[in-house]
Amino acid sequence: MNPPLPLAYGLDNASEGLYVVYDLGGGTFDVSILKLTKGVFEVIATGGDAALGGDDIDAAIAAWALEPRTVTSLSPHDQRSVLMAARAAKESLSSHDTVLYRAELDDHSLERTLSHHQLEVLAQPLINRTLVALQTVLADAQVIPSQVLGVVMVGGSTRMPTVRRAVAEFMGHEPLTNLNPDEVVALGAAIQANQLAGHVADGGILLLDVIPLSLGLETMGGIVERVIERNSTIPIAKAQEFTTYQDGQTAMAIHVVQGERDLVADCRSLARFELRGIPPLVAGAARIRVTFEVDADGLLHVSALETNSGVAATIDVKPSYGLADEDIARMLQEGFSHASKDADARVLAEARVEADRMLLATQTALQADGDLLTSEQRQTIEGLLTELRQAYESADANNLNQAVEKVAHGTEAFAAERMNRSIQRALSGRAIDTL
Repeated sequence: MNPPLPLAYGLDNASEGLYVVYDLGGGTFDVSILKLTKGVFEVIATGGDAALGGDDIDAAIAAWALEPRTVTSLSPHDQRSVLMAARAAKESLSSHDTVLYRAELDDHSLERTLSHHQLEVLAQPLINRTLVALQTVLADAQVIPSQVLGVVMVGGSTRMPTVRRAVAEFMGHEPLTNLNPDEVVALGAAIQANQLAGHVADGGILLLDVIPLSLGLETMGGIVERVIERNSTIPIAKAQEFTTYQDGQTAMAIHVVQGERDLVADCRSLARFELRGIPPLVAGAARIRVTFEVDADGLLHVSALETNSGVAATIDVKPSYGLADEDIARMLQEGFSHASKDADARVLAEARVEADRMLLATQTALQADGDLLTSEQRQTIEGLLTELRQAYESADANNLNQAVEKVAHGTEAFAAERMNRSIQRALSGRAIDTL
């Protein structure tokens, strides 16, 4: 959502605090929460529904008028007629209690009387969806309606009295509706452009935007590790440390992704690059610091640094490139609707990564120091590894975690023997006074 909207209402000179922008257009719904502090507008949270708008209300009216037929059963000409008649009736009901719904079809005229009450019944499920999205954005911002000082209504569909009344009841006070909702975006943008041109004595205001979708990178198992969460104010910089997965690993592939899902396959790929020259250490010994920086223009700079050797690699990417508001809303909606399934998929993926690590470590240990075991001990460990492989194929995270625990417990004595051998080798031939 563009912050210039409050400028059109003069909110840059209003009380400092929180404001909501409720934008219900023809095809999409967007909502933003802004915070005004000493001339600075900060976007706190954004959200909405890319598949919801005034067109859906028109479709509901047309479906009501055609009962028991459907819009899709008509010819293209008749479909246009019933939808245009629905829009005309909806707009007339903004100032009348009842209107005559009239559509000229190919073989007859369709006429029905539509009351304001009937329109409210038809539109209420759709309006409720906007309120659900509004509640989600308020929750993201950790804000309750009583903390909001004003609600700006934007988009032609907010002319409907039932929409304004629903928002007023939800927020606890009347929204701001004194400007033309179709022109308010252009008015605010014009005011901002005038300020940017230097035509304001007091120096204008500052607008701070947020990141609409989380940014992160791919880790083992195709899991997303979020580095910068959505709705973080830009500019921003955050860093996390990662390490190598295999012994002697000298390179790491960095895959930058965007989205709210837990698996990489369900997110948007932004960029890939490699960090080479990592010292060939044992798995987990290297320290790779990955930093995400997003500047005020929304440009993402990702850098990876191996802290021991100083080798580094970087890449720049524009996360918003080719991403429309509808795409953002869709990705957010998918994140919400698939949250439970994604959580289960993440748990399973993490369990499989741990199982892979346990299998690899145990097999490597058997190859290196298997002579420390009796044939019975080795057979027992091999049996546990077989159980672990079978659990891996079951796609049951609990089963898999239990199998990993059994291998860990069953190899404790072997690990102790390996440690003793390692210590003996390290001390062999050295005098006490040199230790």
